[in-house]
Amino acid sequence: MTTLAKPVAALQERDIVLRTSRALDGRGSVLEDRDIVVRDGRIADIVAQGRASTGTVYDLRGLTVLPGYIDTHVHISHHFDPNGKLHDPERRDIGHETLYAVENAYRTLLSGVTTVQSIGGEEDAQLKEWIARGAIPGPRVLSSLGAIRADTGSPEEIRTFVRAKKAGGADVVKVFASTSIRLGGVTNMTAEQLAAACGEARALGLRSVVHAHRPDAIELAADAGCSQIEHAWLADRPSLQRIAASGMYFGNQIDLLFRNYAEHGERFDGVGGYTMEGLENLQQARAGALEVFRESLEVPGLKIVYSTDANAGAHGRNVEELVAYVVEGGESPMDAVVAATSRAAESLGLGDRIGAIATGMEADVIALEGDPLTDAAAFARVVFVMRAGAVFRNEPRSTE
Repeated sequence: MTTLAKPVAALQERDIVLRTSRALDGRGSVLEDRDIVVRDGRIADIVAQGRASTGTVYDLRGLTVLPGYIDTHVHISHHFDPNGKLHDPERRDIGHETLYAVENAYRTLLSGVTTVQSIGGEEDAQLKEWIARGAIPGPRVLSSLGAIRADTGSPEEIRTFVRAKKAGGADVVKVFASTSIRLGGVTNMTAEQLAAACGEARALGLRSVVHAHRPDAIELAADAGCSQIEHAWLADRPSLQRIAASGMYFGNQIDLLFRNYAEHGERFDGVGGYTMEGLENLQQARAGALEVFRESLEVPGLKIVYSTDANAGAHGRNVEELVAYVVEGGESPMDAVVAATSRAAESLGLGDRIGAIATGMEADVIALEGDPLTDAAAFARVVFVMRAGAVFRNEPRSTE
């Protein structure tokens, strides 16, 4: 299991009391008129409103309180350079790249996302460490520190790659079983390669997230015992049922990713394999992605998790995807809450630490203006953000 470091800011001298009139616990229940007592970065108690011991009180009454959002797929370091173009991976300046990652992390945290899984590269390592130490503000970061592709090599070379990432501090293994949808989403990894990637990850206690689009790639990932499927924009009902039967989690994107590329296409064009033709191919896949998402809601037992694939231009806008899950995708608002909190935490192997408002959990708590169960747009109206007991955003009034 991933070890979560406790931010220095969470080691408070006094209890913090979050006074709430309505809280969604992240597991499908609503708590009315409660005081949430936070001590040393954790939820120490939940009592009737007004019954909490003396402490610093944050009055969140009239707002909707819930666990911090957990985005299971971002690329936290990706950014546009001062020239307006996507950063060029062939011309890397790690110091420069890290500063942009810090900015992206801060924007993401203030939007209410308190944990991210960055399916990124080795550049995530320093950001992850500094945030974990409490030295800089940001969401809790888990990272793959790289990715396995068809050209990573033979099954044994892939196992060696996984062992190296584990030794380097990776929390998860990212596997490209398909090409990008920009190139057709063609399955290009063999059963033996996938078995090596996901099998070695499992043997080392790591999870495996697989980029896959077509049914054959999904079938291979299920047979290999992988942990999560991403995208699956060319999937059919039987392959969605296969995901459910295998126990894999499913992350799909239906809005933010597509709009971000549409808005910033020229800034991606010509860098890192992006072309305007490929981006047009991606836009053509949008209708299919939405259809797959809607169909996935009808598959019993399919574990859908919140996943944005946030890239350059999308950091801090993550919650727009959650709104779309409800408004465009037809997901029930309460299940969207669960997908973005407790179920997402479970998919990361952290269901006993984060993702719920319950005694003993890490105090990752946000508050919204409005009720997202009746108005999905409220998901994005974040006015209070606490991560591990430290308050990073507070538009309501704090009192002693």
